[in-house]
Amino acid sequence: MRIMAIDYGDAHTGIAISDPTGLLTGFTTVITAYRPEVVVSEIAKIAQEHGVEELVLGHPINMDGTRGPRSEKAHAMKALLEEALPLPVVLWDERRTTIDAHNILLNGGKNAKQRKKIVDAVAASLILEGYLTFKRSHG
Repeated sequence: MRIMAIDYGDAHTGIAISDPTGLLTGFTTVITAYRPEVVVSEIAKIAQEHGVEELVLGHPINMDGTRGPRSEKAHAMKALLEEALPLPVVLWDERRTTIDAHNILLNGGKNAKQRKKIVDAVAASLILEGYLTFKRSHG
């Protein structure tokens, strides 16, 4: 089962898709768009191209567990995705994924400009990795 993880952001949305076994990340990309309807359209296109069966949307909850404006944006995006696609959309707690993605790239020797280009795809990969691990242990 192919699963797509989405790290939704204001200008850049990271995408990571599992391999056909649903065990590993197989494909990553970044959608550069500001308007939510454009992001949804691009996600729909990529999901169809890759035969995606489930969407996992990063849900940014504050470190203290409260929900702020980023959480509201994630809920709004979930509603748009559910309207546009006949696929289940799961909200996934993504606290720290962008911080972790920056650290991974920094430790990998990437400079700030290189990190900026791929950090969203790495963050989406971390969301996907966490979700796949959860599914395996609760399958």
